Amino acid sequence: MPQVMEFKLPDLGEGLTEAEIVRWLVAVGDVVAIDQPVVEVETAKAMVEVPCPYGGVVTARFGEEGQELPVGAPLITVAVGVASLPESPAAEAEGSGNVPRPLIGYGTDHSRPARRRRVRPVTAEVSAQVVTAPITLPAAAPVAAAAAGPVPVISPLVRKLAKDHGVDLRALRGSGPEGLILRADVEAALAARRAPEPAPVAAGAVGGAVAVQGERIPLKGVRGAVAEKLSRSRREIPDATCWVDADATELMAARAAMNAAGGPKISVLALLARICTAALARYPELNSTVDLAAKEIVRLPSVHLGFAAQTERGLVVPVVRDAHNRNPESLSAEFARLTELARAGKLAPSDLTGGTFTLNNYGVFGVDGSTPIINHPEAAMLGVGRIIAKPWVHQGELAVRQVVQLSLTFDHRVCDGGTAGGFLRYVADCVESPAVLLRSL
Repeated sequence: MPQVMEFKLPDLGEGLTEAEIVRWLVAVGDVVAIDQPVVEVETAKAMVEVPCPYGGVVTARFGEEGQELPVGAPLITVAVGVASLPESPAAEAEGSGNVPRPLIGYGTDHSRPARRRRVRPVTAEVSAQVVTAPITLPAAAPVAAAAAGPVPVISPLVRKLAKDHGVDLRALRGSGPEGLILRADVEAALAARRAPEPAPVAAGAVGGAVAVQGERIPLKGVRGAVAEKLSRSRREIPDATCWVDADATELMAARAAMNAAGGPKISVLALLARICTAALARYPELNSTVDLAAKEIVRLPSVHLGFAAQTERGLVVPVVRDAHNRNPESLSAEFARLTELARAGKLAPSDLTGGTFTLNNYGVFGVDGSTPIINHPEAAMLGVGRIIAKPWVHQGELAVRQVVQLSLTFDHRVCDGGTAGGFLRYVADCVESPAVLLRSL
């Protein structure tokens, strides 16, 4: 007789407590191999494929696409021992299908994407075995009705459009072949939602005031995580901001000369990052965190540099490990690698945590200045505006120069204005004259 094993949503690491089901990769009745991905979930930090530690026949799925589940909630049940089942290459190499380790990024191999297996249909003999086996399902989690079947959507763009606007795909009737839901079906549902309706009069409204209900967007996933972190930063950190305009003409000329020499291209962000690490070596107060429980300032020995990256899922802050030990070429390569993963939604949770200082290049949005909010629990963030031609007094004469505004937001608990100003002035001096950086190395 087969044994029914329950697989629960595992601890995905880095303090994550819940995840949203994005896409089921298996259906009830499918045969799964050990360590085969069975569901794609979205956490507050990354998109993750979750592999199942059991091999067998899927007898139940818990939760529907778009539903959030807490860590420890049932995901699927698998009838083990009903047939001879294939094992994944990872399981054969490791010799174990159990997954007792913390699942940072999840899966057995982070160097390449998880390999999909073609699932063979269940034979009548296997089906009979599964049906007759005593299967006990937890009453705490609702089971998706197997008769409902998968949502008839093929295009991920259609799924994303529906998800972004809160459209329930199960409530739509597709106009495509065999009921396939098309983009036009989702857009029609949105148009119907936007149709003007008489607004209800609020109870007790003064002077006939009308209560207007706008579109409601769930504050969850990346947006929810950003909201929580920024709110906590404002609640806990007494921050202050100082800024300065700097002539970046020489820095841009140095970059052009470096790139003209051949070899890997150096980005402006990499040069600014190298300047930041040099400045933090001079002003280590800003590479620290505050331990409220111990009432201590903790100065950190390594610089793990976060940088803001805009993606379709929202703003994320990947972290370059040991940035203080990297040269501009290494920094450029790591920025490019992490940015590509961020835009593809493939960053592991460990890629988005552990930063000690953040560099925010908001100049890519065409703006000159900003007052950044510190990325809690860090102590400071350097903001960089666009580099643009402006009138500037250079060597006693008015000239057109490449000017950039730099702004530093810092935790006033870890240092005073003199330290913050010294840090920012050193960064500006290196931008204006890169030779200053060479003298300090």
